[in-house]
Amino acid sequence: MKRNENFSVIYADDDIVALNKSSGLLVAADRWDPDAARLDILATKELCADGQRLFAVHRIDKDTSGIVVYARNEEAHRALSMAFENRAVDKTYHALVYGRPAWETLDVNVPLRADGDQKHRTVKDTHKGKAALTKFSVLGEAGPFTWIEAKPVTGRTHQIRAHLAISGLTIVCDPLYGKPDALYLSKIKRKWQGDEFEERPLLDRLALHAYRMRVAHPRTGEPMEFIAPYPKDLDTTRKQLAKLFKADPLAGENAEGGATTSE
Repeated sequence: MKRNENFSVIYADDDIVALNKSSGLLVAADRWDPDAARLDILATKELCADGQRLFAVHRIDKDTSGIVVYARNEEAHRALSMAFENRAVDKTYHALVYGRPAWETLDVNVPLRADGDQKHRTVKDTHKGKAALTKFSVLGEAGPFTWIEAKPVTGRTHQIRAHLAISGLTIVCDPLYGKPDALYLSKIKRKWQGDEFEERPLLDRLALHAYRMRVAHPRTGEPMEFIAPYPKDLDTTRKQLAKLFKADPLAGENAEGGATTSE
C-alpha cells in the first residue's frame, strides 16, 4: 500500500482509485479556505501522468479520515456518479462518541440544511432542508465513551455529525458540534502514572473515520469492498480503550484494510 503523510492508496486501476486520507485534509476546493491543502491535488501529482486527472464523485468532511474514491476517466466518472446519486454505494463510518446511547440501533431520518447558522453548521430544517437518513448502531461501550457505526444513506454535509447531535450525542474532539477538548489517557485510566506536563493526547481531532465502502466497479460491474485502516492516532485510542474497557470496534474485522472483490 503506497503511503505518504496525507493519504495512502487502498486500491488503484485504470478506472478507479480508493484513498485513505488523513484528518484535516480537504478533498476538494473550499470557499472558506481556497489555499488549504487538498487531497485531489496531492493525489493527482503523485498518481497521475501529465495530462491525466482525477474525477471527484463524492466528498467527506475535512476533519474526517478514511475512504475517498475518485474516477480516473470520464466513463468511470459517469458510472460512479450515478451510483452515488442512486444510493447504490454502501458506506460505513466508525465514530467514538461521548456517553452511552439508550439504543442499540437507531435510524435518524431528519431533513438537514447546510451552512445553517453563524458557525456554518448543518442544522435540522423540516421546511427547507434536504432529505437525510443515517442508520446508527452500537459497536461497543468503552467507559465514558461508545463506539458507533454510522451508515449514511444520503450524503449531506456533516450528516453524521449533525444527526448524532440531533440525537443528543457528540463525537469526541468535535469542535463544531461538541467539545474541542483533546482525549488524554490520564483522564480515563485509573492510577495513571506519568508527567501531566509532558503527556501528549491520545486524540486531538475529530473521532470519525470512513471505514468501509462497497460499490460496483464502474467498468466491470463487479462488487468491490474497500476498507481503510484506522490512522495511527485513532488506532492507538482504540487499543487503549480496548485494554481498559474490553470493547473493540474492530473485533472480527480485517484491521489491515485493503480492497476485495466478490462473486
